[in-house]
Amino acid sequence: MPNILEQIIQNKKDTLNLIKKNYSLNSLEKKIKSLDFFYNFKQAIQNNKGISLISEIKKASPSAGILLKDFDHLNIAKMFIDNGATCLSILTEEKYFLGKLDYITDIKKENKIPILAKDFFIDPYQIALSKSYGCDCILLIIAALNGDQADEIYDEAIKHNLSVIVEVHDQREAEIALKYKDALIGINNRNLKTLEVSINNTISIFEVVKNHRGPIISESGIKNENDAKYIYEKTGIQNFLIGESLLTSSNPGQLMRRFIQINQ
Repeated sequence: MPNILEQIIQNKKDTLNLIKKNYSLNSLEKKIKSLDFFYNFKQAIQNNKGISLISEIKKASPSAGILLKDFDHLNIAKMFIDNGATCLSILTEEKYFLGKLDYITDIKKENKIPILAKDFFIDPYQIALSKSYGCDCILLIIAALNGDQADEIYDEAIKHNLSVIVEVHDQREAEIALKYKDALIGINNRNLKTLEVSINNTISIFEVVKNHRGPIISESGIKNENDAKYIYEKTGIQNFLIGESLLTSSNPGQLMRRFIQINQ
């Protein structure tokens, strides 16, 4: 199987080169100053004493294809919020996930909730770009970056008062993530190179990051409340980023409520 992550990163580089020609950093910073709907993503999770759901809005993925034919980001966001989402994750990568940065702005205009721009951040420029659409948090994928790149993007996000989820897939990446003291750490159960999934990835990697002072999140492959409960009982993790199982459920609101009740 081709390395999906490498393909996405190469496409992202090409796309960014085009965007940079149209939007200067100065214009993005001006746009940021005109917005008034930013919220503290990290604090929302820290302040929530129960299960925190970061409910994800995405139209498609490389592993699953089109998730929803009748995709309406505003309706999905309202449903997630009405059923107890602590934060939202919005896929903004356009080619492989059919996302848009505009989705963040649209949702923020109607709802007061912290939002993660779920994308492949490879350039500090993307921080101002994403914040100019209203995001409160960005994703830093260790597997997609070398050390200097990760440091630059992290520092730029902190400078812009954004929360950062540092995403890891194995124990080596988890050890690297520990240096980002103010970040949230997301443990991805999906191997981004092969797209294979195992929720036991959270269990094994948790041992490396369990003393990190920021919130720890289990991401991907969590199909139902039994999966979440298994992770919670093994690690004590109470924060879950869940997308496909909610988006493809016949009753996503009911499933969300079952997730939220796993520690009761």
